[in-house]
Order: sequence, then C-alpha cells, then structure tokens
Amino acid sequence: MHRSFLVYRNFRHLKSVVLICIMAVMAYMWHNPVDGPNGGTWLGYIYGTLGAAIIGLLMWYGVRKRQFNSTQGTVQAWLSAHVYLGTSLLVIATLHTGFQFGLNIHTLAYILMVFVIISGFWGIYAYIRYPTLMTRNRGSTTRAALLNEIDDLDRECLTLADRIDKEAYDIFLDVIEKTTVGGTISEQLRPDLVLRAHDSAQHAFTNKLSRTPDAEQVRTVRALIEQTRVRASLVVRLKQDVQYQGLLEIWLYFHVPLSFALLAALIAHIISVFLYW
Repeated sequence: MHRSFLVYRNFRHLKSVVLICIMAVMAYMWHNPVDGPNGGTWLGYIYGTLGAAIIGLLMWYGVRKRQFNSTQGTVQAWLSAHVYLGTSLLVIATLHTGFQFGLNIHTLAYILMVFVIISGFWGIYAYIRYPTLMTRNRGSTTRAALLNEIDDLDRECLTLADRIDKEAYDIFLDVIEKTTVGGTISEQLRPDLVLRAHDSAQHAFTNKLSRTPDAEQVRTVRALIEQTRVRASLVVRLKQDVQYQGLLEIWLYFHVPLSFALLAALIAHIISVFLYW
C-alpha cells in the first residue's frame, strides 16, 4: 500500500525519467563546444531550462496535494512523478553545470538542490517504513484506544494504591504525572525514557511487598505491581507510536525550507545569468 506511489502505473514515471536522462547523457557526449561543456552553451541552456521547469513542477506538487477537488491527475500520480523527476535533477542539473563548480550563486543553487533531493530520499524511506511499523506497533487498536486503556488503568491502579497506603498512592500518582505524550524531540525519539518512573515505582512496590505481613495486602500489592507493568508496556507502545509519527514528519522540517531556499537561489541564478553572462 505505502509502496504504490513508486510503482504507479507499472513504473510509468520512472521509465519516462530514465529515457529523458539517457537522451540527456547522449546529447552531452555528442556535444563538443569550443570552450568545453558549460551552462552557457545552447545545450547548457536546454538543460537549465528543463531543470528549472522540473523544479517549478516539483514545487507545484505542494499546492496540488491540497487541491482536493482538482482534476489535474491524482495525488498519487503527482507524488510518483515528484519522486522520479526530482531524482532526474541529479543528472539534468549536473550536465547543465558541465561539471564546473565554484564559490558562486550557481554552485549554491546546485548544492541546495542536492540537499533537497537527499531529504526527499529520506521522506521516501520514512513513508515506506514508518506507517508499517506504526500499524504493527498499534496492533488492532488505535492511539485513542491506547490512551483510554491507560486512563482506565490509572484509575484502577490509584484505587489499588489507595487500599495499600498513602505512600503507594503518591508513588503511582508520580508515575502518572511523569507520563507525557509528545514532549521534547528527545522525549519523542526516546520512548524508553518513560520506563524510568515505572521501574522506580515497581521497585518501591516490591520492597513494600516484602514488608507486608497481611495476606490481603500482599494480593493488592502484587496486583498493583502487575498493573503497573501492563501500564508501562502500553505507555511504551504509545510513545513508540508518537516516535514513529515524529520520524515520519520530521524530514519535512528540512525538505520544505530547503526547497524554498533552492527556489530563491534558482531565481538569483537565472537573473545573474541574463544580466552578466
């Protein structure tokens, strides 16, 4: 399901892009300008125009995927074209440069383009890998259902702890207060951090168990230890879900700003070419 945009219409866009790249490479090998290959030759201008058009089309994808009533092809088709056309820029733009780089706006535009493509590759990986892991981690439930289950356990555990003593009640209350969903980037990417409060509570309850002579209290403490263990496993699953969601989306915080930086550098590159070339 999550791989469908890569194989859209039996790799239609991949085949088209491969053909374009082969033709571009053959033209580059055939072309033999006096001053050597560069962006200022007639073929270089063709590569540059084609590359700029592709970048414009790639940027338009951000608009198209929000046009829910558009008749300009499906979002899946656009995404497939987005991926393969974006990759083709590594060939088209490199041929446009004639492998001539320096400390100038032209090379900056090229470097930004490479970073945008690399971040896009991470996005492909994320959209293939993490939805599957999220589904596997959730099982047959949802994030909302996990939250409800944890809430039910909290009430049950507080009731058990209250039957033991105030110390046990305060210990478990501290566990609840230290359980956060989301939080900082470190907390989102490290779901194991939440286990510390649970481990500490279970250790305290186990010590209390060894000092409890009453059989009824022993059963209550054991039930609390078991429910705390169950709660920890649920919270880890919930935090893992948040982690996968964060990894699924964090690449956009690089891809989108870099894309606009590339667009600005491209405009500056084009203007400088027409003014000073």
